[in-house]
Amino acid sequence: MTTPSSQRPVGPLSVALVSEHASPLAALGGVDAGGQNVHVARLASGLADRGHRVTVFTRRDDEDQPDEVEVRPGVVVHHVPAGPPEAVPKDELLPYMPEFGRHMAEVLRDEPPDLMHSHFWMSGIAALLATRALHVPLLHTYHALGTVKRRHQRAADTSPPQRIAYERQVGLACDRIVATCRDEVHELSRMHIPPDRVSVVPCGVDPEQFCPAGPVAERGEARYRLVQLGRLVPRKGAAVSITALTRLPDAELVIVGGPPPARLDGDPEVRRLRDVARLAGVAERVRFTGAVSRDDVAPMLRSADVVVCPADYEPFGIVPLEAMACGRPVVASAVGGQLDTVADPQCGRLVPPRDPDALARAVAEFLADASLRASCGAAGRRRVLSRYDWTRVAAATEAVYGEVCATARSTVSGAA
Repeated sequence: MTTPSSQRPVGPLSVALVSEHASPLAALGGVDAGGQNVHVARLASGLADRGHRVTVFTRRDDEDQPDEVEVRPGVVVHHVPAGPPEAVPKDELLPYMPEFGRHMAEVLRDEPPDLMHSHFWMSGIAALLATRALHVPLLHTYHALGTVKRRHQRAADTSPPQRIAYERQVGLACDRIVATCRDEVHELSRMHIPPDRVSVVPCGVDPEQFCPAGPVAERGEARYRLVQLGRLVPRKGAAVSITALTRLPDAELVIVGGPPPARLDGDPEVRRLRDVARLAGVAERVRFTGAVSRDDVAPMLRSADVVVCPADYEPFGIVPLEAMACGRPVVASAVGGQLDTVADPQCGRLVPPRDPDALARAVAEFLADASLRASCGAAGRRRVLSRYDWTRVAAATEAVYGEVCATARSTVSGAA
């Protein structure tokens, strides 16, 4: 495992980011729209701020989407015609990756980028095809690993059966893996991918958008408010939060994410969680907001006394960072990237996954002590500013790009 070096600034690069299912333009909160969308969007913007030209390749999922959208100076989103121009679950996209890769190679043939950086395993497959044709370096970020998903979801894992084999192929064939946390490096080692192929650069957060000062979402009548934010899928642990609420009689739980509000009643996961709340006797203290706009996320977090992140597993987890940036204490499961981001006891608590009693105890400690909430919230904000703002993340990613490009140049000159 390597950490990005503090080398001299890297000259302007042409960078192709590949994010096959997670468009930086997508609305957040859906089943396949979450942290990766934010990561790719913010990384692209951060790289552009440093003078690089970035093209994000993502799949066209609507026939009305233009070929290209200029998001801001230096960042263009290119919609790739691979598969039908409609929403397709990400676990069904594998057959379209060869078409995706060929399209990128054709579009970039006359003016290849300096490097390509793929995000998620299927993007890696498409990017391998393209970079072999273009003869440019490839970096890869997994965002999630099939070995972890299969371990936790077992028969409920809907990933294609070839996923893990493809992930190992991408990891061994690319020029550098950019992992988001130390736990991922250990998982890759178990897949026989050497740590010296891996650099660790965390995900980030915008500390100006996510800050303690600003609008606050309206609260209900309960004395305390817990907020859980993210995609509405079982692994995010909302049922654990609901069960924990039975030990927290003065609190309400607001679950943010999922389908648009008008479609909440028909959503299978919402119906399941409402049944959990009803059987637990806390239905009147659980509220589902549905998907909210990106501008409404920070006000929702500011309205919380405690933000809970009780996922069964979490490859990185951006929500804890967003909550910490807003000055709110976090109680999170001790898994994945949350082991790196949530410093216990300074800015939050780490608890075992799938343990509502442990979650309730940790939350109750914060609810009983306003000064503890304030001190942990302030410490979380400081931690974000010192480690996780996107300016730092973009600079660290740029440093890895510089190392890979320098190695590629020396290899080419050595071969000559």
